[in-house]
Amino acid sequence: MILQIEEVKVNYGGVQALTGVSLEVKEGEIVCVLGGNGAGKTTLANTICGLVKPFSGEIWFKGKKINDLPPHALVKLGIVQVPEGRGIFSTLTVLENLKIGAYLHSSKKDLLESLEKIYAIFPVLSQRKTQLGGSLSGGEQQMLAIGRGLMAGPQLLLLDEPTLGLSPLMRQEVVAVTKKINQAGTSIILVEQDAHLALRVSHKGLVLQNGQVVMQGSSQELLNNPTLKESYLS
Repeated sequence: MILQIEEVKVNYGGVQALTGVSLEVKEGEIVCVLGGNGAGKTTLANTICGLVKPFSGEIWFKGKKINDLPPHALVKLGIVQVPEGRGIFSTLTVLENLKIGAYLHSSKKDLLESLEKIYAIFPVLSQRKTQLGGSLSGGEQQMLAIGRGLMAGPQLLLLDEPTLGLSPLMRQEVVAVTKKINQAGTSIILVEQDAHLALRVSHKGLVLQNGQVVMQGSSQELLNNPTLKESYLS
C-alpha cells in the first residue's frame, strides 16, 4: 500500500471541510476522486500534500505517518501535486519552469536525464523549451505543469482537475498522458469533476459530497452505479 488515509477530518474556521474520509491507494493504481464544486476534492488533495493539516485522523505513506510533515518534506518522500489552475511561471521559459521542478536533483546528469524523460512524454515541451510559459496554449501549459511535477520523480502524483478548461482533444491527450505516466510506475490520485473521463482512466474511485465519502468502489462498479449515473454521468 503506498497511501492510507484513515478517518481524516479537516476544519476551516469551525466548518468541517472533510468528515472522516478514508482512502487507500495501492502501488501502481490510479484512484479518482469525484464530486461537484465544494465537495472537498481539493481539500483532500491539499491535505495529502501537507498544505492543509487534518484536525484528526491519520495519513500514512509507504508505512510512514505523514500528518505533520511540511510540503517540501513530502516532495522528498515522493508525493507531488500538480495543482488546479496549473500554477506555471508565465514569465519564465518552459525549460526554466521544468528546472524549478528539479530542485531535488543533485547533479547536472540527473537533471538532463529527467529532462529527456519529460521531453519523451511531452515532445511539444522540447519544441517550446525557449518560449515563455505564458505564451503556451492552455493544453500546453497543463502539459508543462505535469512535466514540472514529474521532474521531482514522484512515486505518488496528485493531479487536481487537470482537464479543466481544456478542449475535448486536449482532454483526451491528458487522459493518454495519465495512462502513460501510470504505466511507467507512478501511482496517481486524479481529482476530477468529469466522472466519465476519470472513471475511464482509473482503477477505482470515490465520490465526495459535502466533505463525506458517499460512494466508492472499482471504476466499473461506479460506472454501473445507478445513483452515480443519475448524479454525475447523465
